[in-house]
Amino acid sequence: MEEDYTSPGAKSKERTALYKDAPVLLRDAEIKEADRLKTDIGELDRVLGGGIVTGSVVLLGGDPGIGKSTISLQISNQLTKKEHTVLYVSGEESVSQTKLRAARLGSATDKGHLYIVNQTDLSLISEYINKIKPDMVIIDSIQVIFEPSISSSPGSVSQVRECSGILTQMAKTKGISIFIIGHVTKEGMIAGPRVLEHIVDTVLYFEGDRFSTYRILRAVKNRFGSTNEIGVFEMTPSGLKDVRNPSEIFLSERPKDVSGSVVTSVLEGSRPLLVEIQALVSKSGFGYARRRAEGFDYNRLSLLVAVLEKRIGLELFAEDIFINVAGGIKIEDPAADLAVAMAINSAFKEQIVMDDMLVLGEIGLAGEIRSISQAVLRINEAEKLGFKHCILPLNNCKNLESKTNKIELVPVATLRQALDIASGRVAKK
Repeated sequence: MEEDYTSPGAKSKERTALYKDAPVLLRDAEIKEADRLKTDIGELDRVLGGGIVTGSVVLLGGDPGIGKSTISLQISNQLTKKEHTVLYVSGEESVSQTKLRAARLGSATDKGHLYIVNQTDLSLISEYINKIKPDMVIIDSIQVIFEPSISSSPGSVSQVRECSGILTQMAKTKGISIFIIGHVTKEGMIAGPRVLEHIVDTVLYFEGDRFSTYRILRAVKNRFGSTNEIGVFEMTPSGLKDVRNPSEIFLSERPKDVSGSVVTSVLEGSRPLLVEIQALVSKSGFGYARRRAEGFDYNRLSLLVAVLEKRIGLELFAEDIFINVAGGIKIEDPAADLAVAMAINSAFKEQIVMDDMLVLGEIGLAGEIRSISQAVLRINEAEKLGFKHCILPLNNCKNLESKTNKIELVPVATLRQALDIASGRVAKK
């Protein structure tokens, strides 16, 4: 006889309520669509999976001055336009300073339900939340907030852990979305205990140089969406603006008739991005060759250089090699391998690769070109920007002949074959 788990050992129906959170069979579980607050900031909503989930806790990290407080105020402004109530807790700036920044960003400071308070005492912040009953709370930043019952100073491990736990519990029980800004360490990780990242529902990182125009927002954890999506923003005097076509932006300043420049396509979630791989190869003057990579994995670069030396015969042991992914983006997609190798070969031999050529492919240790994922998406993006030729793995080309006819597909099986084909399609300097 099957046991009634909702009332183990008891006949009384009155006790059933005590077991409302008891385990249920997977087939009987209900699927409920999460309620979301749309910010109407397209790139942010994309990264979050469609908006901020009601009752969720979002942690945002990034270097100083990269735009964390800016986008927080923009979120506040967008939500108050929709008649949502927002409480902005600024622990590092006075109310007047925050209002000046809001005015600079074009926020409607004379209307809406945006409350601002300069406070670091979590017990008082909790009272404000209970009194105002906001739809969303923004904490700027968690490192300056403290709980009076804990003797340690603000920013310490115990304070950050306890304050985050209290805020998370409040978000879940009251159905309030909480947006937490966190400082980062020298290594770029969220400062404080790693438990902070385990407590929250979503962790977002701003990437890019604070002195550069463009910012990339990446989700490294998201319980309500994909962790592969990225958002691209442009920093302007009036705040962060969505970049609808990042590929065009990343290639807008690509130099013409220069060796060591190759274009590839990388996937960030469901979005293909065209990026320029730049390589510089020069004689080493320090007794040993240096290898530097900006936006590309250093270990992967060392592997590709070894393959070029062993399988192709390039004498790179006495050459300094520098790789840069233009635009400040960091790529991990193995489909960029062939473009990096071709850029190094181009820079070493002083050969210019055609401007309208896209290069795709993963390189194996034997010098073989392995197939990549979502080749159609990548090629379609290149077609939109006027590319005429595409070097890609042979296995991918077999399934693409009938799906595209606007761009010439050049299938390759080995690295040597790819470099030979490129050499036949280059113009000598």
